[in-house]
Amino acid sequence: MFAFIIRRLIATIPVMLVVAVFVFLMLRLTPSDPAAIIAGDNATAEQVADIRGKLGLNEPILTQFFIWGAKTLRGDLGESFFFKKTVAELISDRIEPTLSLSFFTIVLAVLVAVPLGVLAAKKHGSWIDRIVMGFSVLGFSVPVFVVGYSLIYIFASELRWFPTTGYKRLHDGAGNWAYYLILPTLTLSVVYIALIARMTRTSMLEVLSEDYVRTARAKGQIERKVLFRHALRNAAVPIVTVIGLGIALLIGGVVVTESVYSIPGLGRLTVEAVLARDFPVIQAVILMFSFVYVLINLLVDLVYSILDPRIRY
Repeated sequence: MFAFIIRRLIATIPVMLVVAVFVFLMLRLTPSDPAAIIAGDNATAEQVADIRGKLGLNEPILTQFFIWGAKTLRGDLGESFFFKKTVAELISDRIEPTLSLSFFTIVLAVLVAVPLGVLAAKKHGSWIDRIVMGFSVLGFSVPVFVVGYSLIYIFASELRWFPTTGYKRLHDGAGNWAYYLILPTLTLSVVYIALIARMTRTSMLEVLSEDYVRTARAKGQIERKVLFRHALRNAAVPIVTVIGLGIALLIGGVVVTESVYSIPGLGRLTVEAVLARDFPVIQAVILMFSFVYVLINLLVDLVYSILDPRIRY
């Protein structure tokens, strides 16, 4: 197992290199010019050229890449073109809201979706099953920003139960911290509840027809134990796969949700950096998200061997 982990971590090096090259070239080959944005509409060509020189954008693309790569390997992510801070400081300031929102979303999605999927499989063909599947289709179909604005209108503007936008940090009090995350968490979790519930139902339907499930029932075990101890555990591998993919897909959902609720997290930072053509920030955030995605895939593979002893690496 340890050797497998080492091999997978080594395999991330070429993956991250490809991501770095792709992101760097994609930004440099776009027609937009950060120097022109910084200089403003009334700037002269000499002023724009001076800013480009200070930012190092006049160097050949290959030279720029090697300079940036060497700094990144040393842990220096560079300095933002617009925020007047180092990229590391920006990420450290913005990472708490994103981690908090992602954590609450995944926990809520798993706690709600897995029992829903099990219930739908147990009541296959009933009105309960049709309701769960209808919710799954709806959850896939409705964009995240539509869910967010709908929840804001109902629970913030009309009922005034929750704040419309904003975020309170954990050091301001755990109560306020969780309170401001309720609506964003509900918004972001809808699509993942639908995804996980649907996969749980499908996997459970396959397992419930197996002989060992019928044997467990014939022995007189209670239905809850049959469903969760025997059936769910054997159906867990594809469910864990979907949960892992869901965590990776949170990146896109977080960007939209943080923009809707004005949460100062990494998602909103990414949007601001893209609009401002802030190359160092965009490169660092995408690299970080890519590395997290690789680690999640590794963690999912390790969970497989825990759930199914037949899987060995």
